[in-house]
Amino acid sequence: MSKGVVLSVLASVLFAVMYYFTSLLTPLSGLEIFGWRMLLTVPCMTVFMIVSGEWRRVWELLRMLAGDPALIGGVVLSSALLGVQLWLFMWAPLNGHSLDVSVGYFLLPLTMVLTGRLVYGERLSRLQQIAVAFAALGVLNELYQAGGFSWATLVVIIGYPVYFIVRKYLKTDNLGGLWLDMTFMLPVAWWFVQSGEQGFAVMDAHPRLYTLIPLLGLISASALVSYIIASRLLAFSVFGLLSYVEPVLLLGVALILGEGIKGSEWLTYIPIWLAVMVLVYEGFKHLVRQRRV
Repeated sequence: MSKGVVLSVLASVLFAVMYYFTSLLTPLSGLEIFGWRMLLTVPCMTVFMIVSGEWRRVWELLRMLAGDPALIGGVVLSSALLGVQLWLFMWAPLNGHSLDVSVGYFLLPLTMVLTGRLVYGERLSRLQQIAVAFAALGVLNELYQAGGFSWATLVVIIGYPVYFIVRKYLKTDNLGGLWLDMTFMLPVAWWFVQSGEQGFAVMDAHPRLYTLIPLLGLISASALVSYIIASRLLAFSVFGLLSYVEPVLLLGVALILGEGIKGSEWLTYIPIWLAVMVLVYEGFKHLVRQRRV
């Protein structure tokens, strides 16, 4: 379990770095950045999977799809669900929605926990129940103050749980499944890049992109690989609760990029931050127990 925790935290840090990294890629649009990310992440992931021996997962899934072509529709759906999330992650920081997306990632662990409970029958510990209660207070305040959440927030909190449910149902919840999902996105990614204002020539006009764009792909691949391995090592609920690390970092990025928290929004964030503190405490208790065993 400790390995899964470390990988989950590492993924959160890398995602936050990438969230800020998009602001350095001017003059690329959100769609172009998404396209470049996909075109570079898939080759990096392919190399990692071949070296680590995970490439066999791809062959297993391809044989499964060949034996039951009806599953291809499910894989296309899975790819589309992930594609929307990855596009939003690249688009939001450039279009004034980074705070909305960070709110979505704050609430995502709560929806993941509820999904684990309602769909998979997973039980929550006492501290996890307390954390969920704190997070729920924040949700209720946001509903009271704003009457609902922005579309960007809803895409995150609804889309990701559905994506993980689909992957588990298809039995593609491994690195091979992630590779397949992202490979299905490549034609769309290529179209986004070449149909941009300058297309591939943008790198000649802005030479620094020759360094920054490949670095984006490396960060993206490392973050996704860490994230998916952690999702396999941890229970659905624990995996969801650890996801609270990422929105804390994304909030910091949103503030760095110039967005702010309104006075009425503090009653949303404070209970959620208390939930984070409870989870950190529970994680510390687990580490202490493991050292004593």
